[in-house]
Amino acid sequence: MTDWEPPSLRAQNEIELWLGADLAHLPIVRSVVATLATRADFDLDSIADLRLAVDEACSTLITRALPGSTMRCRFVVENDELRFQGTVLSDSDSAPSTKSFGWRVLSTLTDSVDTHVKSNGQGHQVDIELAKRRIAVDVPGAGA
Repeated sequence: MTDWEPPSLRAQNEIELWLGADLAHLPIVRSVVATLATRADFDLDSIADLRLAVDEACSTLITRALPGSTMRCRFVVENDELRFQGTVLSDSDSAPSTKSFGWRVLSTLTDSVDTHVKSNGQGHQVDIELAKRRIAVDVPGAGA
């Protein structure tokens, strides 16, 4: 993944992390998504859902990653939605199974989830993308 070009990031609502594709780094990714969701006024249940979903997505990616490789995690907060994209290089050209228990967890905890694989000169790039929208809460007496 050394030839990946970092995209231009909008400083206010995008964060990108590059981590060793190792399960030991999961607490860092969970902390980032929880902090972003908290700052974006997600409710506590949604924050917990995002932590679990990102953990599951990253765990799935790490188990497919080439040994000693890097995992890229990108977070975007826009409007009332937090989006996550995780990417690793793999020697497998198959996408994660959408019939697995882990995928069921992802689809239950998020509003959308998708995966795809594309081949490049270094192997196969495996992506998992998910999104969760903030629940709008009407506060009695607000705006009156």
